[in-house]
Amino acid sequence: MKPIFVRGISNQFRLTLAIILSVALLVANHRLDPVRQNLSSVFSPLQYLASVPGAALDWSSESFATRNMLALQNKELLRQQLLMSERLQRFEHLRQENERLRALLGSPAYLDSRKMVAEVLEVASDPFHHYVVLNHGSRSGVFVGQPVVDAQGVVGQVVQVSEMTSRVLLLSDVSHGLPVRITRNDVRLVANGTGELDEIELRHVAKSTDIRVGDLLVTSGLGNRFPEGYPVARVMEVLTEDGQSYARVTAQPLAALDRIRYVLLIWPSPDSGVTLPNQPTVPAADHSLIENSSKIGSASPAEGTSADTPKPVTTPAATVAKPATETTPPATEVHQ
Repeated sequence: MKPIFVRGISNQFRLTLAIILSVALLVANHRLDPVRQNLSSVFSPLQYLASVPGAALDWSSESFATRNMLALQNKELLRQQLLMSERLQRFEHLRQENERLRALLGSPAYLDSRKMVAEVLEVASDPFHHYVVLNHGSRSGVFVGQPVVDAQGVVGQVVQVSEMTSRVLLLSDVSHGLPVRITRNDVRLVANGTGELDEIELRHVAKSTDIRVGDLLVTSGLGNRFPEGYPVARVMEVLTEDGQSYARVTAQPLAALDRIRYVLLIWPSPDSGVTLPNQPTVPAADHSLIENSSKIGSASPAEGTSADTPKPVTTPAATVAKPATETTPPATEVHQ
């Protein structure tokens, strides 16, 4: 007796087809990056459109704020301003003392870098990846690998750039690693993400390492990616177990990664040794977002020089032509 309903495609054929498609996508993954960037540029207006309801809600809530709330906020801001003014006075004294010590040691002073405020448009919904999307892209001079911070500490770094948006990988992501040092004793370590927004870990820490609960971790400046001295996290737990060669050290990021809205994009200073990719000149409208810029802050990130930076002097001997038979030994680069 023939069955009424004929069977469809077998499960073995479906499994074989799925495996073939998976292998093909893995092989062609690196070739799809330009397509992803083009799609990101195409869907950027949709991201802006999706953020309109939130912006409208924020505007309405601010419009209907009561007079008492504004008075309390003003009072709190005045109090914070007084505290910050007092701290600035102390920091000015420390800056002058630091300059005198650097002059004695013959060490060059660090130049302030250019900065730009950016707003978070989208937060990743993927539980296995921690990233956010910002409202600035290559048109504003943003580049891959650019460090991102907020008011409390390091947030992460830019990993993908489109025309008007950029994607920032948070330091809590499992694929993110950051060279840090302990401010108390200058011990250098590497902080890795754990997949939890409120926790990072320090791997391969020897039991004899002088590290304590409460130690502040800041960027060490190694790797020429993050400037030195930005706060990263605070050590929360140090566990040493018998039979284990290394201690288990966990820390809590200082930046509120679960509720960030505004962040700061940082460009390296010209003397940092970081080579920036070719970027278009930043439009004049974007300069209104730049805060605490130095004298070189108005230069585009692709220029790397300013009017205050001394130009190298070319000696007359360098312009004299040498005979063709003479060989010049290669110059030796000295890293300090």
